[in-house]
Amino acid sequence: MTNEEIHRYVIEKIRLARISKGLSQLEVCTRGNFSQSFYTHVESGRNQPSLMTIIRIAEVLETNPREFFPESEIKSKSEIKKEIAALLEAL
Repeated sequence: MTNEEIHRYVIEKIRLARISKGLSQLEVCTRGNFSQSFYTHVESGRNQPSLMTIIRIAEVLETNPREFFPESEIKSKSEIKKEIAALLEAL
């Protein structure tokens, strides 16, 4: 994923988490001590939130901040071994 795609993904996950909790943007702002314009800009993608801001938003939404990020595509050792074996067999 590109940085832009990751940014859009994180923003969408934050917005969906807020909606699933039944909270308005104003309620998140009040609970997280954010200005409404700042938070609106975060959810609209005009501001890139810092990691600390993402953690604060997760606390307000009572969720793990990891929920906002795409899963890593790091492969396990067994997956890598299988791929190497398949490549060697193809030789």
